[in-house]
Amino acid sequence: MARSSLHVEGLDCAEEISLIRAALGSKPGVKQLEFNLLEAKVIIDHDPQEIEVTEMILMLRKAGLSASVEFKAPSFWKRKGRLIACGLSALFLVAGLFSPFFYLASILCGVIYVLPKAYFSLRRLRADMNLLMVIAVLGAIGIQQWFEAASVAFLFSLALLLEQWSVGRARRAIESLLDLAPVSAHLFDSKTGEVTEVLAEKVQVGNIVLIRPGEKIPVDGVVIEGFSSVNQAPITGESLPVDKGPKDSLYAGTLNGEGTLQCEVKEKASDTVLARMIQLVEEARSKRSESEQWVETFAHYYTPLMLLFSLIVMIFPPLFFSLPWTFWIYRGLVLLVIACPCALVISTPVSIISGLTAAAKEGVLIKGGLFLELAGKLEAIALDKTGTLTYGRPEVQRVVPLNNHTEAELIERAVALEKASEHPLARAILSYAEKKGVSAKPATGYQVMRGKGALATYNQKLYWIGSHRFMHEMGQETPEIHQRALSLEDAGHTVIAIGTDDHVCGLLSVADAQREGIASTLEEIRNAGVKHIEMLTGDNEPTAKALAKLAGVNAYKAELLPDEKVARVCELTELWGCVAMVGDGINDAPAMAAATIGIAMGGIGSDVAIETADIALMADDLSKLPWLMRHARRVNFVIKQNITFALGVKGVFIALALFDVATLWMAIGADTGATLLVIFNSLRLLR
Repeated sequence: MARSSLHVEGLDCAEEISLIRAALGSKPGVKQLEFNLLEAKVIIDHDPQEIEVTEMILMLRKAGLSASVEFKAPSFWKRKGRLIACGLSALFLVAGLFSPFFYLASILCGVIYVLPKAYFSLRRLRADMNLLMVIAVLGAIGIQQWFEAASVAFLFSLALLLEQWSVGRARRAIESLLDLAPVSAHLFDSKTGEVTEVLAEKVQVGNIVLIRPGEKIPVDGVVIEGFSSVNQAPITGESLPVDKGPKDSLYAGTLNGEGTLQCEVKEKASDTVLARMIQLVEEARSKRSESEQWVETFAHYYTPLMLLFSLIVMIFPPLFFSLPWTFWIYRGLVLLVIACPCALVISTPVSIISGLTAAAKEGVLIKGGLFLELAGKLEAIALDKTGTLTYGRPEVQRVVPLNNHTEAELIERAVALEKASEHPLARAILSYAEKKGVSAKPATGYQVMRGKGALATYNQKLYWIGSHRFMHEMGQETPEIHQRALSLEDAGHTVIAIGTDDHVCGLLSVADAQREGIASTLEEIRNAGVKHIEMLTGDNEPTAKALAKLAGVNAYKAELLPDEKVARVCELTELWGCVAMVGDGINDAPAMAAATIGIAMGGIGSDVAIETADIALMADDLSKLPWLMRHARRVNFVIKQNITFALGVKGVFIALALFDVATLWMAIGADTGATLLVIFNSLRLLR
């Protein structure tokens, strides 16, 4: 048994998957097909004795698909051709208002990428959306409705372009994920002390890797020597750098702070948490992309049934009952005109495009009609903490002067001691002091205590600044001060203590600030129809618990790695059905891809989160979520109105045609009128 991968040009939706299954699925020797839409690949388990790779490539070519073993960089026209054709279709559609000749040009540009697929659909005798659209265009041309034909061609071309763009953006997101991890690592020989630079993929489990200040961590491992702070936000989403020392875990793609670390490798580069994140995004996207749109299912049955029905009306009465051929052929033509699915085909894309445009005006970027429709069906929402429920930056929350010191004195000493530090907590203190108008000269003799704090001289006196643990080690902590520090930590704050050799001057607490009005926003989300809101975070338990209580979520899960977030999202999907994951970080990308809908905080969100997400809130405004849900429900209602109306009109005129009441001109008027009415109804969504 062999396993072969083929790159398939244009593999970006369920339609191509259906073609590939039809071409290869039932062939002798083909055991299983898997699809990776992000890399445009089909993975085939096959018996090479029965079927070779070259044979499968030829079969795909006969089905209208271009496949190759090795990836070939697409030419300019293959990359931009669909965009150019869609743009020209729109341009000629507008020009057609002045000269009908341009409608034909608009139609040709709109269907140029659809005709081959429609041809293969016809050849396989399996009607799909491409064939439905071509029939709609030809029907419109046949009744001289050139504007209608051009509109259908352009709108369908635009829909395919948006679908291709969405998958292309997701592919680029995977590339940026890969850029997180450095390509090289510094191997450390503990016996000789030599350091050798090698490719990260060559590092083996058990090797010792040296990580210098400011370097990205190349592989997953455990610290065996050294102290530092590490920014783990790309993996865990934690809002503050985490102090690392011996026996602490490190993750590939995270950023080392001010110290040098020696790390024992625990996972190969291909098996790191980051590598698994990439795999999770690919798998979740591929699985979700296999679901067929209801339009395709409708097209599969509607077109052949109506064509068959019209043919029966034309042939059976004259053939079996000796009735006039001319009369019944005319009746059949009337039915063909009535059956022309222009109103049906055009109603959904116009509704969707109008809905997407209105959402864009509100700062909500939606990457396709499917996600707009699903937003109106949400039952549960999972929310990341950092950058979603909070602002994603550390800020001073409390200043607690002790031992007869004033708040101004405490901030002044903190500024003097932290001016030399680049630590994010230090930056938060300096920013707070600037807002308060407090300044101080830098302290001298600055000495860093790795993973704990620092010592320095200010106004000819030695001061220390650091963590709660450092305060305890300095021997100045009293039971009362200990309780004050614990109460701040229980509220999810990081405690910074300042003191001298004989007393503690005071405490500063730093935390990621909760977004303003978050509790009322979540309540509004519930009022919009969501039954369960849950917070998922990589932050520690006390921080998560404190924020969960303030925000008013139904439940929370803390200290989660990316794969654990994915598992919880999958559990929520089983419980509630339609679930959204809202986040802003790279670590949220797999969970967003696994959810029914992924929603990114667009303004501050990472590129990967935004590209992986189906919806982006460009202003980082969660209050847009309840608006989006109500807007999506309105879009869904308009689509149902359009479909019901279009089918109703057709049903009435089919009956009239069979009873010799409807004429061809009446059918043309009904079809055109229905098309215009559903368009105008859809355009109401722009208001």
